[in-house]
Amino acid sequence: MKRIFDSQLIGPFAAMVIVAVVVALTTDRFLNPGNLSNLSLQVSIVALIAIGSTIVIFAAGIDLSSGSMVALLTMILAQMLKFMGIPLAVALPLILVIGALFGLALGMITAYGRIPAFITTLAALIAFRGLALTFNNGSPIFSLDPALEPVFYGKLVGIPMPFFYLVFFYALAAFMMNFTKLGREIYAVGGNPAAAVLTGINVRKVQAMTFVIAGFMTAVGAVLMSARLNSGSPNYGQTLELQAIAAAVVGGASLAGGRGNILATLMGAMTIVIVQNGLNLNAAPSSVQNIVLGVIILLAVGIDMWRTEISAALSRIFGRSKDGAESTAASGESVASKGR
Repeated sequence: MKRIFDSQLIGPFAAMVIVAVVVALTTDRFLNPGNLSNLSLQVSIVALIAIGSTIVIFAAGIDLSSGSMVALLTMILAQMLKFMGIPLAVALPLILVIGALFGLALGMITAYGRIPAFITTLAALIAFRGLALTFNNGSPIFSLDPALEPVFYGKLVGIPMPFFYLVFFYALAAFMMNFTKLGREIYAVGGNPAAAVLTGINVRKVQAMTFVIAGFMTAVGAVLMSARLNSGSPNYGQTLELQAIAAAVVGGASLAGGRGNILATLMGAMTIVIVQNGLNLNAAPSSVQNIVLGVIILLAVGIDMWRTEISAALSRIFGRSKDGAESTAASGESVASKGR
């Protein structure tokens, strides 16, 4: 039990399986092939944005702007395709670059302007949504490009394209965090920034880079959002930032920074989406879904804050059980020897 609790992957995986079993028991429609296919598509956007959110959290930061950035980027993409006549093959890379630049701006303000990430990204959350409303008089833009939908709904060897996006970006992120200098520096900065400075790490540069990555991954999510609905809207992305942060925390990332596993974030995203899917299948209103999401975030953060105490309690409980068993066994051996 203690090993499972301490594991960075088994714990989130167990939580995901338990949630899936509970949902499957509450509605027989959950295991329907059509619903499972829809679930896999739904999780892709949250999971991809959560990569960036998790990396920012690893460096002891927070990004509240991703949902509003998605809305703004979908409107910019819609403007390019619908009104500016920019080809899709050019517009998509441009959106990724713009997303990275937005992230760079937030990172520079946070790292070099020394404004807390919470304040910077909270301001960006409001500003990005406002900027999105300035396009097309605040109205959605539909029917962008027939070639855009296959980006989300297309299949390769019978497998939906979002699956390949998840595999590629999570493999890339896992490799970066575990086998590159930048990944080690991100963990170091999140774990102890003062010690990181003493080892020669440019802490501000690393912090800024995490936001660049987050902005890029948010742009990827925005492209998939536009492709899913073949449109752009200033209303897209609402609560996406909370879902992404919840995915990271449920996956075991510490909000204090310096600890977590990027692959566990994918399991956290699956858990969040399965819960929402179960509530939808049981006809729960959106208000209840928001309440449940808030409770999940609260519990996940609570478990993270109480991790040491819970681990110690499990050690005492199972330690006593082991000691008791050994004591009983020793007593039995003593009685047996006296009998002989």
